[in-house]
Amino acid sequence: MMRTTKTGLVLDEKDTAIVRMLMENGRTTYREMAEALGISDVAVRKRLARLERSGVILGYTAVVDPKALGFRVVSLTGVDVEPGDLIRLARELSSRDYVKAAWITAGDHAIMLEIWARDEEEMERILKEIEQMRGVTRVCPAVVTETLKTRC
Repeated sequence: MMRTTKTGLVLDEKDTAIVRMLMENGRTTYREMAEALGISDVAVRKRLARLERSGVILGYTAVVDPKALGFRVVSLTGVDVEPGDLIRLARELSSRDYVKAAWITAGDHAIMLEIWARDEEEMERILKEIEQMRGVTRVCPAVVTETLKTRC
């Protein structure tokens, strides 16, 4: 099955399989992908380069356990803002070290954040800091009690 990306790039089944393999294990080697797909290492490298250039693959990263790094409290936090302050606040919040992921949404909250804190006191301080930002109208934290899945 062929798929077309928003940039007009056509992905065939081999491209889709490469993306899926990397999403499952970002350390999959060229050789492993080539063997699974029945193509050469060079063909895999060329396909990966095209996927990276076209913006299908944005980068490679490690999936880590916040608790193993000393962050005992993780919150998925919705932030409601004054309409004219959305972009400014989204950028400002995204730049904070405690924000590990951020999204502008069309759901219940204008901005959604994944926040990591070392303990409850630090999380409380962070949430108060966000509440006091000009243009913020409401902060709705949901503390994660158990992570069931972290990959796409």
